[in-house]
Amino acid sequence: MKAIVITTPGGPEVLQLQEVEDPQVKDDEVLIKIEATALNLADTFQRKGFHPPPKGVSEYPGLECSGTIEAVGRNVSRWKIGDQVCALLNGGGYAEKVAVPAGQVLPIPSGVSLKDATSFPEVASTVWSTVFMTSHLSAGETFLVHGGSSGIGTFAIQIAKYRGARVFVTAGSEEKLAFCKESGADVCINYKTEDFVARVKEETGGRGVDVILDCVGAAYYQQNLESLSIDGRLFIIGFLGGTHREIDLRPLLAKRLTVQGAGLRNRSLENKAAIISEVEKNVWPAIAAGKVKPIVFKHFPLSEAAEAHRLIESSKHIGKILLVP
Repeated sequence: MKAIVITTPGGPEVLQLQEVEDPQVKDDEVLIKIEATALNLADTFQRKGFHPPPKGVSEYPGLECSGTIEAVGRNVSRWKIGDQVCALLNGGGYAEKVAVPAGQVLPIPSGVSLKDATSFPEVASTVWSTVFMTSHLSAGETFLVHGGSSGIGTFAIQIAKYRGARVFVTAGSEEKLAFCKESGADVCINYKTEDFVARVKEETGGRGVDVILDCVGAAYYQQNLESLSIDGRLFIIGFLGGTHREIDLRPLLAKRLTVQGAGLRNRSLENKAAIISEVEKNVWPAIAAGKVKPIVFKHFPLSEAAEAHRLIESSKHIGKILLVP
């Protein structure tokens, strides 16, 4: 098969389409002929050598895919050859085929094309596991997501609104904010021209928001604490704004705040399977009802993975970027 190989850590140009061996299917896995895969910023970190795959996992980038099952392992009972599915991957999505643990496979959501379905597994698993399973965002609460126009952000807006939350977002242009508004966001803040802490306080009568999903890290840590309500919850999923900063911890005690962080890739297979089960039970009905839609900015052929990486690193996109073998 063909796959995108990271020839050496570096810029987008190190991504090369090469002939490689087909993946071997284990007893608890299925083999998927890939229809499409979607980019995630984690792929760019892997390309640079900062986010290596877990031991025993495919060395090719790509954390989600959609496609058709070509083979099933001996211990797999739910799936059969010919099933159209999408999946959360441990790696290997930038290829024509991938072997996936059966517990990380999902049916194609009703009303979504096979190709566009690849835009859901990673964002749905990330947002559901952090915002809902861990931070317990509930109907009637307020929720702030930074990077509202990203793949994570556009999904988080839709599912949070579906679950009855009031949604705040930050983004860096009026075009992105307008899209967030159309997607359901209630309060849209341009972080380049506004103080998001002040705006959050203004919009909540000084109370603050209940839950924040943050991909920025250190650069926003203090402001996030100041933006939370009593018993507020901050969940950190990235460090785009660095990992170190001197902070004032007093809001943690004064407001009984909870700060947590987690990635998705290095979780156990059992934990990922549990998240996937929760996603199918809670998110897939929202998609079937048309309340959560795939937000796809652009498709690239697999051979143009380098161009796709340049686009995601430019932050000029809204939603997901797909690669098609």
